[in-house]
Amino acid sequence: MFSDIGKLESKYQTLFAIIIAFAVISFWRGIWGLMGIYMFPDNLPLSFLVSILIGLVILAATHYTTKELV
Repeated sequence: MFSDIGKLESKYQTLFAIIIAFAVISFWRGIWGLMGIYMFPDNLPLSFLVSILIGLVILAATHYTTKELV
């Protein structure tokens, strides 16, 4: 399916990119909202720190930290 994207006309590629971007942004907004409600709602700095640590652990476990940052 994704190999067919390159064969689409330019206007459809742009539309497809906008739809995908909207989906990704909506997903992360939902995750961010849920984390704000359930993960240390009374201690915002701790919530942010734990979020950063969870993200770094996931990146390190999947070996994407050095590939993307270098």
